Amino acid sequence: MTTLTNRLLGAAIGAAVALGAHAALADMAIKFSLDWKFEGPAAPYLLAKKNGYFEDEGLDVTIDSGNGSVGAITRVASGAYDVSLADINSLVEFNASNPDRAMKSIFMVYDRPPFALFMLKSSGITKPEDLVGKTLGAPVFDASRKLYPAFASATGLDLDAVTWESMDPPLREPMLVRGDVDAISGHYFTSILNLQAQGVAKDDLTVFMYKDFGMDFYGNGLLASPDMMENHPEELKGFLRGVVKGWAAAIADPASAIEALKEVDPLINPDLELQRLQMAIDENVVTPATLEEGMGLVKADRMAKAIDQVALAFGFENKPSVDDIYTDAFMPAAEDRMLK
Repeated sequence: MTTLTNRLLGAAIGAAVALGAHAALADMAIKFSLDWKFEGPAAPYLLAKKNGYFEDEGLDVTIDSGNGSVGAITRVASGAYDVSLADINSLVEFNASNPDRAMKSIFMVYDRPPFALFMLKSSGITKPEDLVGKTLGAPVFDASRKLYPAFASATGLDLDAVTWESMDPPLREPMLVRGDVDAISGHYFTSILNLQAQGVAKDDLTVFMYKDFGMDFYGNGLLASPDMMENHPEELKGFLRGVVKGWAAAIADPASAIEALKEVDPLINPDLELQRLQMAIDENVVTPATLEEGMGLVKADRMAKAIDQVALAFGFENKPSVDDIYTDAFMPAAEDRMLK
């Protein structure tokens, strides 16, 4: 092999290595934590990744399951994750309790919240005051349980009028069916379908949706680490564009989203998770507001009322303002937030 050939070959190899290094550096890595397990409502994010929506924005997104909103918030607060999905009302509580680590939501996903209490009709519980003297069950980190003080305040119940029993998530619905507790708290699209899987028809349940009792909360939103907000604003906007595309694709073809979910967790029940996703779409994501203005926005007056209710329920001494909880600084353009 001649010297010239060696030089040409070396140059070609060097160029290939350089191109490989450039490609490796092209996509910024983002660690994203869900609020819960790989269930139907997680499918739009997985579909966004599968369809290349994040990659199109120059992002290499890792999506991990979660164990509740409090854990999702803590993951970002600790710096272990860049972005997470979490209940914005839990964020209000977290910021009030941890002002030195306060964070902000950058995008609202659930325009209507899924918070609820569930009772068997055979219990005879038909109105909030019927809960007096009853035992309620839920994991300690369940968002609906954590917001129960606000529900009690809104319905005139004494906090000491009920007893709470804690359990691991898989035991929540079975304990209600067995009669070990009189009621449970949980996300609507989670507990309804879990109870159906236990053989309980929807018509055999009494459900108190918090939103029906004067609690006009928002639900889950996306929050980002201070490092992401300060140093990677354009990447955050790109991430949010990918999220919206994922939800829009899931709304247009829910079955394709569940296929993406099944690729990540082959043990899911596709029919069950398709129902769960559709419930989240119909009840929480697609609303008159999101159809008109797109996903992500928060109305200041509505959020302020929610903060007032949460602060009253938890007795915050230093109530956060809306600007302390939410920012639209990273919001994509209106045309990039539309669902249809």
